[in-house]
Amino acid sequence: MLVAADKFKGSLTAVQVAERVTAGLRHVLPDLEVEALPVADGGDGTVAAAVAAGFERREVRVAGPLGDEVTAAFALREGTAVVEMAEASGLQRLPAGVFAPLTASTYGSGELLRAALDAGARTIVFGVGGSATTDGGAGMLSALGARFLDADGEPVPPGGGGLARLATADLSGLDPRLAGIELVLASDVDNPLTGPKGAPAVYGPQKGASPDDVEALDQALAHFAEVLQGPAGAKAAQCAASPGAGAAGGIGYGALLLGARFRPGIEVMLDVLGFAPALERADLVITGEGSLDEQTLHGKAPAGVAAAARAADKDVVAVCGRLALPPQTLGRAGFRRAYPLTDAEPDVAKCIAEAGPILERVAERIARDFLT
Repeated sequence: MLVAADKFKGSLTAVQVAERVTAGLRHVLPDLEVEALPVADGGDGTVAAAVAAGFERREVRVAGPLGDEVTAAFALREGTAVVEMAEASGLQRLPAGVFAPLTASTYGSGELLRAALDAGARTIVFGVGGSATTDGGAGMLSALGARFLDADGEPVPPGGGGLARLATADLSGLDPRLAGIELVLASDVDNPLTGPKGAPAVYGPQKGASPDDVEALDQALAHFAEVLQGPAGAKAAQCAASPGAGAAGGIGYGALLLGARFRPGIEVMLDVLGFAPALERADLVITGEGSLDEQTLHGKAPAGVAAAARAADKDVVAVCGRLALPPQTLGRAGFRRAYPLTDAEPDVAKCIAEAGPILERVAERIARDFLT
């Protein structure tokens, strides 16, 4: 039995989901062998999943999205680092109810990458998602040695809004160690940098951007990519149009400029976490996340787990807080069945507040349905 689920956002971490599912299964079958492998798709929770899989947790003080210092973590094992941009530049780093769509910066994410280099990482899996920022990765690049100057030769203000004042870009000071590592951009979205499907238009409103802010950010990021054609040549425009450039407020663009290879986040994380050998040992896989819906099917962790399990001819069931997919769609995605908490407790508020105990009851049902 393998439990490979993502977090239930706002209720349970991926580690807690695994613990509760395991407890519920063992209420019915006390001697059941259960292997837990919490998973993530590159967004928030990615470092925690790596640590649960045996990586060492490293902490470092970096700049948060508003410039205040925060303690952020990355994970390290045998020369491979897992860096999660949300640890430094995520929405959870903003005060409750506060958004800064024009000024939030990814500088701290660059500091996290630098800390991974300092720790000797030769491969860096850069998980992006859950960002508070829309700066095209300018802050990250600055922390790694790039310079972005206005017409007076002064650094442009932090955030995507400040890029409207960009006059010259200098990439010659980028950390030379970046040229000698493998950088993997792990994301569950494949948006370009700008345009109708770009970072500002699609994700800006989630970060507090008004329609005017979205337009300003889109123009600023397009200008950013145009100015970067000076030091980066045609690569600047190519990267801006590439899948993944718009991930996490455009930090994907900055990573692609550094030579990152874009891969779907869940695929990367399953490789890094050692999912394949764990799958071989399992006869049934339980995956899941807070809401199983259309978004799940577009690169989210449960869909990746289901696809890998189906390819290995293993049965997969899902647990979730809320289910918004019909049985036929679930079947096509590789799920035998889904078990929402709302089946056990119709009160949604109670499901969120008491997700752990309810999930144990759901796991008992799975044990009875599939294992007895």
